[in-house]
Amino acid sequence: MTNGDLEQVLGWRNHADVRRYMYTQHEIGLEEHKRWFEHARLDSSRHLLVFERDSVPVGFINIHEIAQGGIADWGFYTAPDASPGTGRLLGEAALCYAFHQAGLHKLCGQAIAYNQRSIKFHLNQGFKQEGILREQYFDGQQYHDVICFGLLATDSPVNI
Repeated sequence: MTNGDLEQVLGWRNHADVRRYMYTQHEIGLEEHKRWFEHARLDSSRHLLVFERDSVPVGFINIHEIAQGGIADWGFYTAPDASPGTGRLLGEAALCYAFHQAGLHKLCGQAIAYNQRSIKFHLNQGFKQEGILREQYFDGQQYHDVICFGLLATDSPVNI
């Protein structure tokens, strides 16, 4: 991800179909987004990636190494108007990057329990459900469980 990607990624992130599944659900302004990016891009434990399909940007991936030994969290989303199958391809590319380029041992993900697409996505990518954080997320009106996933490099279905 570069400065040139900021406005497009922000547009995707602020789209109602993406934002409703995020922990931070307010519309993010450009200045807030720029501050986040300036901080995140200087953090060597973060991998900020724009996924392209046929040389067109169609998704964002954030991999954050959180512990020694190659343990990382990830977050991602596709452009709201991305064609069917883009999410699967983004996932495969992200796993390939995480395990083969970044050399990670484990990738962890979370999904708010009402985000059935993300839950199904993680399972289809080979992740195992590792737990449920009960009533972990408060959306301002009610609490929601958070589903935790993990995928070890040795279990990844993605090969080079």
